[in-house]
Amino acid sequence: MTTLSAPVQLAVRWNPLDWPLTHGPIPYAVLAAGWAALALLVLSRDRRWLGLRPVGAVLLAAAVTGGLKVVVDGWWHPFPEGTPDYVLGWVALAVFALSAAGFRAPLLPGRQRFLAAGGAALVVLMAASQVNRGFDQYPTARVMLAPKTQALTTGKAPEVVTPPAGKVLAEVWQPPAGLPEKGTVSTTAIPGTKSGFEARDAYVYLPPAYQASPRPLLPVLVLMAGQPGSPSDWVNSGGMQERLDAFAAEHQGLAPIVVMVDQIASMWGNSLCMDSRIARSQTYLAEDVPDWIHGHLQTATGRTARSIAGASLGGTCALQLAVNAPDVYGSFIDISGQDEPTLGSHDETVEKAFGGDENAFAAVDPLHLMTTRQYPDTAGVFAVGAGDGDFRPQQEKMHAAAQGAGMKVEFQPIPGGHSWTVFREALDRNLPWLARRTGMIR
Repeated sequence: MTTLSAPVQLAVRWNPLDWPLTHGPIPYAVLAAGWAALALLVLSRDRRWLGLRPVGAVLLAAAVTGGLKVVVDGWWHPFPEGTPDYVLGWVALAVFALSAAGFRAPLLPGRQRFLAAGGAALVVLMAASQVNRGFDQYPTARVMLAPKTQALTTGKAPEVVTPPAGKVLAEVWQPPAGLPEKGTVSTTAIPGTKSGFEARDAYVYLPPAYQASPRPLLPVLVLMAGQPGSPSDWVNSGGMQERLDAFAAEHQGLAPIVVMVDQIASMWGNSLCMDSRIARSQTYLAEDVPDWIHGHLQTATGRTARSIAGASLGGTCALQLAVNAPDVYGSFIDISGQDEPTLGSHDETVEKAFGGDENAFAAVDPLHLMTTRQYPDTAGVFAVGAGDGDFRPQQEKMHAAAQGAGMKVEFQPIPGGHSWTVFREALDRNLPWLARRTGMIR
């Protein structure tokens, strides 16, 4: 990463939007205020409160939390792997604070009822802060805002730069005077022309060198977020532009073009990244997206110049496309992905997606394909939080299968759990590998 200038650092330090929310004094202050508020809610010398009311608050909180778990994990399935235990614990504490305030309110005078409500709100804020610290999805308040975008650069440059045989792009590229220091981020629709898939707008990062003439023909990375999620997650929570701009600053403006696509169609959707009864998401990622890139951007071509990557469900999808469409994507980065596409259980997935046809599922399941085929020309990285008890064993399993299928793969445990701390580090760590793999740098 590049170092910010002193004036910029000062501006960041004094702008509340850039104050850290997952480390430093703010989350600890919220934690202290939340516990203090909870203590004031439950501690009282009022004999009317010392009876059955606290027990009722506990029982109500337990019932509501249990009901939420049944609805979310047993019926809705927004998280195929289930709600993390620590999230459920903080939700339970927040619900208990709300129920305690409700049980105490009739015993309090009017003004103190507002204080009890405020105390419960502080506990809810504390719980939300701790969940955010676990996922690290919103490291600052600025991340919660819509990303700043520019109009997408269209049109073909009259002259291009491509490396001759035996050379990489960086060895023949000369940046012109006045090359921008930063790349651009734009939003654009990528229609499901062949698939019929109704995706949300994609985000496209074009590095500084793309603005030059003659224009270097750069490789492309198709990047996906998890679920729940959206294409903007890699711009906001992932800090993608800052990371790619920093890489470009070290390589004369060169960096991959990054197309952040929507593979799930909605915040809570799960297309499985397969062609199934649910959606034709694989066709969208393997045909519609590459066709759109070829028709609207001026890039290097061929499978060796195209890579696919993602985090969590996006990582699962990246591996799926690498094995189901190896002629399209020559490289992949699977960050904290699963060992098979899932809606919550294997049986439920096969039933809903393929009408119970196990052979149809096996025909596109990465693990099955890697045990029956060889992929000697495919390279990839499996990155996962070293402390991720759910996803690390799955990543180790898929890494072993990829090795058995002849892929050139690496397994990378990264300090942390299932969070954006790991996702960001995985992207940072593997940008140089990706640039070498796609012929951009030596």
